[in-house]
Amino acid sequence: MLKIYDIETARKTILFRSPLSAMTFTAKVLERTTQLFGAGVTPQKAVARILASVQVDGNAALRYWSELLDRTAPAEFRVPLEEMEKAFRSLPADLLAAMRIAAGRIRRFHEFQPLPNWETSSMGGRLGQRVTAIQRVGVYVPGGTAPLPSSLLMSVIPAQVAGVPKIIVCTPPNPHPSILAAAYLCGIEQVFQIGGAQAIAALAFGTESIPKVDKIVGPGSLFVTLAKQQVYGIVGLDGLAGPTETLVVADLNANPSWVAADLLAQAEHDILASAILMTPERSLAEAVQLEVRCQMEDLSRGEIIAQSLDDHSGIVITPDLETACALASDYAAEHTCLAVTNPEKMAALIPNAGGLFLGEYSFEVLGDYVAGPSHIMPTGGTSRFASPLNVMDFVKISSIIALDKKTGQELSQVASTLAHIEGLSAHAAAADFRTKTTSLKK
Repeated sequence: MLKIYDIETARKTILFRSPLSAMTFTAKVLERTTQLFGAGVTPQKAVARILASVQVDGNAALRYWSELLDRTAPAEFRVPLEEMEKAFRSLPADLLAAMRIAAGRIRRFHEFQPLPNWETSSMGGRLGQRVTAIQRVGVYVPGGTAPLPSSLLMSVIPAQVAGVPKIIVCTPPNPHPSILAAAYLCGIEQVFQIGGAQAIAALAFGTESIPKVDKIVGPGSLFVTLAKQQVYGIVGLDGLAGPTETLVVADLNANPSWVAADLLAQAEHDILASAILMTPERSLAEAVQLEVRCQMEDLSRGEIIAQSLDDHSGIVITPDLETACALASDYAAEHTCLAVTNPEKMAALIPNAGGLFLGEYSFEVLGDYVAGPSHIMPTGGTSRFASPLNVMDFVKISSIIALDKKTGQELSQVASTLAHIEGLSAHAAAADFRTKTTSLKK
């Protein structure tokens, strides 16, 4: 049941966020971890064990963990290109058409993002920046309880637009044909059927079959997230994905059936997903409650939805829309949807959001599939400082420093002064040499 909360109760329950370091695990996760790894082994320690073994034993470790955790180990990790093409050709015409439209819109959106190289001569000589693509990127595509070809499109296409020359995809064994078809549609040639923490290990360290990459992107399970956390620094990351979340701000003119449908769409992702409505209108809140109850009866993932709604979701009654927007910004949701009469005005009051969905025809499900921006967005309140996956995630900036002699000598005196105050005499000496009119040459 979708419960109704006052603000203070909501702050202590559905709006309360724990840091990743204080992550708690369900009894089911702890039970399975003990069953597979032994008593006293936490999920973090289990992941560390997987990473270490893959780093040392490569493919042999991948096969061991795949058999233990996924109950299957393919003869070959790499999916043949012919199998990907076969999956692509087997798609129903309407699904193929939908996938093409989504891919086209995702590509077009990201092509608008500027990647400027620039230089200036106004500061003595030349200063500037050079933008270059990351050379090797690993994309993780979850298998889990539902295939997610959309996640492949949302990860791979921005990387391609950025100019990444080598993109490697990992996805759990026996991948769904739609995932292989999406990879084929994007022109990806290296897809490996390996999942979980062992896939992250393979991408971070490399094995006999799977090349080491420079950065890993894409959402995944708890073990995938813990593995990404532990390999950070060995490789770059897009972020650490927590449970997905949607927050809807609605006024009296919102359609309760649509609001309910949007909340249910979020809740069906995962039992840990959050679907929250904020509104000053109790009549709307009660109408949405009723709609949720009625619509749930016809949905295939009802048990998942019910637990998500009971444990992590709800409706918050606020005194006005402005308060709702302030709370929404404090919560900093992955998806913030504005089902209000003047969404532009309300959006200006919400600086923190992974994605802002303005108006009831710009609903979050469109963002999941086909609107254009990547649906891989910051979760857990990290939209306070992080951004959705975008082209900039796949490039790096090099500073260009080419000062002329006059500027170099003038700045050397400044650098020497600063180096002395820091007690770095070798720094100061390197600068002082440049201030001399003559230099020692052999």
